Amino acid sequence: MKKLKIAVYAICKNEEQFIDKWMDSMQEADLVVVADTGSTDQTVEKLKSRGAHVYNIKVDPWRFDVARNISMNFVPEDVDVCVVTDLDEIFEPGWRDKIEKAWTEETTRLKYMFTWTFNPDGTRGSTFWKGKIHRRHGFRWVHPVHEVLYYYGSDLEKTVWDNTIQLNHFPDNTKSRGQYLPLLELAVKEDPDYVVNVFYLGREYMYYEMFDKCIETLNNYLLMPAASWIDQRSASMRYIARAYKQKGIHEEAKKWLYKAIAEAPHLREPYVEMAKFAHLDKDWPRVYHMVEEALKIKSKKASYMNEAFAWNHTIYDLGALSCYNLGLIQKSYEFAKIATELAPGDERLENNLNIIEKIWISKKDQ
Repeated sequence: MKKLKIAVYAICKNEEQFIDKWMDSMQEADLVVVADTGSTDQTVEKLKSRGAHVYNIKVDPWRFDVARNISMNFVPEDVDVCVVTDLDEIFEPGWRDKIEKAWTEETTRLKYMFTWTFNPDGTRGSTFWKGKIHRRHGFRWVHPVHEVLYYYGSDLEKTVWDNTIQLNHFPDNTKSRGQYLPLLELAVKEDPDYVVNVFYLGREYMYYEMFDKCIETLNNYLLMPAASWIDQRSASMRYIARAYKQKGIHEEAKKWLYKAIAEAPHLREPYVEMAKFAHLDKDWPRVYHMVEEALKIKSKKASYMNEAFAWNHTIYDLGALSCYNLGLIQKSYEFAKIATELAPGDERLENNLNIIEKIWISKKDQ
């Protein structure tokens, strides 16, 4: 197969802080195309100084799909492979060579690993498959937010997968996500049968503490015939439980957490969320039971439904607390020791470990 011509394309606004690291990461491409949507800082100048082809565009009313389609249209027709990233996303080196090796003449899209969040100790948090490497022709972006690449080519779509291509997300958490809610409401209005955005809208209502709307929207999602992915169904049940908890309706919250477990017993998240909920009630037997069930699940799925609290020190902390209150001091010590190892420098965890260790030593010496 001939050598591929690979282009990166992106949209941006006021992201000068990310440019040097991003352009360093994208140097493996043949060209970098950026559509700037109205920067007032030095974003455009810095991008041009680093060799990016920058175009100033205006999208009003704002939609992510329109902006991304415009940016893709700036990519030359003779490009073979398009790579889409945001400026706060960085490829680990060697990604171009891996694309070259995986790509075939029939390939339309390549999926790779994307780390959305990192744990405080630098280890990977939420990591899942992403599919924003695609053939130049036959694709367009759809939906005003949480936009997706839709394939309309004449041949069958053929996806290749490479879990050694790694894109990492280093966001500016001070940025407002205020535009997301109205755009999600618009997305669901435009395409009410697209279940993913109905789910996202319910989740967004939860973030905005609009708990009644969260419950109503996610209940509607669960009734949709296309809402068949059990991981996402379980997550929606957990979010409904959170909404009821915030409304002070604890029995209903507990019921929905049990539903989430029953829906996806292969996932850690609902068990850990139930353990956290039981901890508030000081229901130590239930906390301990949920901890033990969660720890039977050893591997984290490569899905955006995974959550850091299910895979960090939290489960061991809850295990230590429940065992301490149940009089299982040796087990409490073992859990507390793991918790401190996973969260070094956490003063509360270290104090708990010291207390439990002293009690365990005194019991052993009796």
